[in-house]
Amino acid sequence: MVKHGLVIGMSMAALLTVGCARQPATMTTSSAPAPTGAAMTTGADPGLASTSEAVRNAAEARSAARLAGTADRPSPSEFSEVRDLADIHFDFDRYDIRAEHVTILDANAAWLKANANSLLLIEGHCDTRGTNEYNVALGDRRAKATMNYLVAHGVKSTRISIISYGEERPSCATDDEACWAKNRRAHFLLKRG
Repeated sequence: MVKHGLVIGMSMAALLTVGCARQPATMTTSSAPAPTGAAMTTGADPGLASTSEAVRNAAEARSAARLAGTADRPSPSEFSEVRDLADIHFDFDRYDIRAEHVTILDANAAWLKANANSLLLIEGHCDTRGTNEYNVALGDRRAKATMNYLVAHGVKSTRISIISYGEERPSCATDDEACWAKNRRAHFLLKRG
């Protein structure tokens, strides 16, 4: 009986040691949750909970450092619209650059390189579907994807700031797909240096 209990105890210890594979925590530098809608695991596994807490602490530290470094960055109110920079739009619940918007971004990149003394603000926007938190995170990813494209095509990253408004600043207010499609966008504003 003792031998049987020992075997069961060793088997349980082995299972606890091996356990299930942990899912990597995906974090963005924004304070909103990732657009996947997945929540971080808490509670059941003390090791996983402390890992999640460490990830959260690291994200908060990065956020604080980013805020400390933005004192010299201009305020969004200092930027204005420029007709030479066209918006791009996104598919529902997506933040990847659509093939038909590559030419728009290429033209925007060429204009920005020719006007190198200007600072750029890229606003990320969403339609009204989804929670505010989800849309802020999705808008952030849209702005980052747009910025990454421009940087990859020669625009200096030090000239670019991003902000996400989520669903808070729609360009169209009708509840239909045509209007929602107009609201899913990256919008460009400029501050001349």
